[in-house]
Amino acid sequence: MFLLHRTNLVIVLAILIACTTKAQNLTCNSHCGKLTLQFPFGFSDGCKIRLNCSDNQVQLDEFLVQNVTNSSIFVNLPAKCKRSMQSIEPLFSRNFAPSVNNSFLVQGCSEVFGGCVIPASNFVESCDKQSGNISCFSKQDAGDVVTYQDLEETKCKYLFSAVSFGQREEEIALQFQVVELGWWLHGHCDECSDNATCTQVPHQEGFRCQCIQGFTGDGFRSGTGCLKASTSSCSASTLTSCGKATKIGVAVGAIVAGALVVAGLFLLCYCARRRSIWLGKHTRVKRQLREAAGNSSIPFYPYKEVEKATNSFSEKHMLGTGAFGTVYAGKLHNDEWVAIKKLRQRDTNSADQVMNEIKLLSSVSHPNLVRLLGCCIEKGEQILVYEYMQNGTLSQHLQRERSEGLPWTIRLTIATETANAIAYLHSAIHPPIYHRDIKSSNILLDYHFKSKIADFGLSRLGMTETSHISTAPQGTPGYVDPQYHQNFHLSDKSDVYSFGVVLVEIITAMKVVDFSRPRSEVNLAALAVDRIRRGAVDDIIDPFLEPHRDAWTLYSIHKVAELAFRCLAFHSDMRPTMMEVAEELEHIKRSGWATTEETVMASSIGSTCSSPRNGSEKSLSGIKKAGHGSERLIVPQKIERFFHSVEVKDSSPVSVHDPIHWSSGHSSPSSNSLLVNVIP
Repeated sequence: MFLLHRTNLVIVLAILIACTTKAQNLTCNSHCGKLTLQFPFGFSDGCKIRLNCSDNQVQLDEFLVQNVTNSSIFVNLPAKCKRSMQSIEPLFSRNFAPSVNNSFLVQGCSEVFGGCVIPASNFVESCDKQSGNISCFSKQDAGDVVTYQDLEETKCKYLFSAVSFGQREEEIALQFQVVELGWWLHGHCDECSDNATCTQVPHQEGFRCQCIQGFTGDGFRSGTGCLKASTSSCSASTLTSCGKATKIGVAVGAIVAGALVVAGLFLLCYCARRRSIWLGKHTRVKRQLREAAGNSSIPFYPYKEVEKATNSFSEKHMLGTGAFGTVYAGKLHNDEWVAIKKLRQRDTNSADQVMNEIKLLSSVSHPNLVRLLGCCIEKGEQILVYEYMQNGTLSQHLQRERSEGLPWTIRLTIATETANAIAYLHSAIHPPIYHRDIKSSNILLDYHFKSKIADFGLSRLGMTETSHISTAPQGTPGYVDPQYHQNFHLSDKSDVYSFGVVLVEIITAMKVVDFSRPRSEVNLAALAVDRIRRGAVDDIIDPFLEPHRDAWTLYSIHKVAELAFRCLAFHSDMRPTMMEVAEELEHIKRSGWATTEETVMASSIGSTCSSPRNGSEKSLSGIKKAGHGSERLIVPQKIERFFHSVEVKDSSPVSVHDPIHWSSGHSSPSSNSLLVNVIP
């Protein structure tokens, strides 16, 4: 009996020991002496990406790790003759591999890479003729990283060293005898914490998390997440010591000589590599542009043709400057005016903006969305060509920059057309598209004052299985959804809020942000919400509209103000959808149609009514929708004066402010044809 109990005790102890050992293995040891790695790096089996700790130094297999950042691992690769290709195989893993930002110095090759061949013996005495000459190899085709197969396909025997070739804004960042490894985790972006962005690594089916500006941490829910940055917080480096970001030190004296050798070799290869990089980049970007354009067959314009159309991008042809580039007017081969948007190359986001805009605009078709006519990527430039909008932007007319002001019927039609276009993006496209930058300066007007939405650079595809997308707030001050700005939750209701601000602009013709107004009224949305809530809409109506001239104008202005009030609700759930907004505006617009007899009645009623609260709404209840008889639109007489006063320039560029104003159209219409186009 005693032996039986003793046996059971041994079994229990063995199980406890095994469970404890397993639990220890599941935890991640992130400390190496005084150095600490952030998630997902560490030095035990429980770590997502495991490195080695030896003599208080971080290593990847036998290679010394110089630094670890939120996107890369930098590994020392000293210059060495007859280093076999197989020796760097540990640098290729399921979670990391050399990035395409590396240039490898290879030896014993059966063909020349990078356009240069350098005798190694001229620089390194220890290299004999059997080592072979040194050539430069870098990957130029699509992909995020260099694979081990890529190196094997070079048919080179040895790897002498490498140079990390990064780009930081306008500066070239070179690191000699260093290999940059890109890293990633397999899984989904929902593993990123709040206040973090997710970077997809599509070719590896992976992702990385990174805290947005103003926050610090590793960005992962399983790690430290993202905390509000403070003066004592760490930088973007994931390698820390005593709370401060640091790089792993390496013995300087041991590598100086090798660095000089590699530097000399690299400088000889630099010119050839630079040409190869630009050719590869051009081919890669062109392929990506074609992929983004899908099957739409968007034409590629020669750079010389675009340059000639804008008179070498002359200031006289400049239409405006936006966040990511400058827009010029120009005439291409068909002698029609177009708008040419030239992206800023120094902006690291410009390529993404171009791809995003091409992808979205080539996938949608709506009469109230600006058309993309083509693009140009020669000479290292990224240029988009759009249809030209002769009448500039809604903002310009509301601010009296291009006319005395717009009549109410035209404003209401512009609002209705814009709402229909946004509703199309939200409801008719799968997945839906969220514009993220709806504003009056992005609502363009053609020759007939037909509206078109432009500037899809910030737009994002919605997620059909979720109600929002977590992303860092972007947009224009005064238009940004307060919930989006506070919680980083982007949804269709974010565009609804921005459109609500546009409706208020249409009613008031006030600036969205104006520091000349009292402090509590600087923000137009806050000012409008206060006046509408207090029933004082008349106080903020644009004097140009003369709302007391007829009952229908006053009635419809108040109805649009009520709709704007609902769109500007702080809680997104309280806002209508864009489909509901578009339907409501259509209903308000059509309420202006009446039979000839009803028109006379409404006109007489308008002379005695001052606001819907005084009974004009009750009086207007008798106005019916258009029938089959004689019918016309009740419009202020000021419309006719407007069409005679507005100046439309069809033969020369027009000056506009803030980004991108374009369209198509030719002959100047008569006032009658314009009236027909006001409300279809």
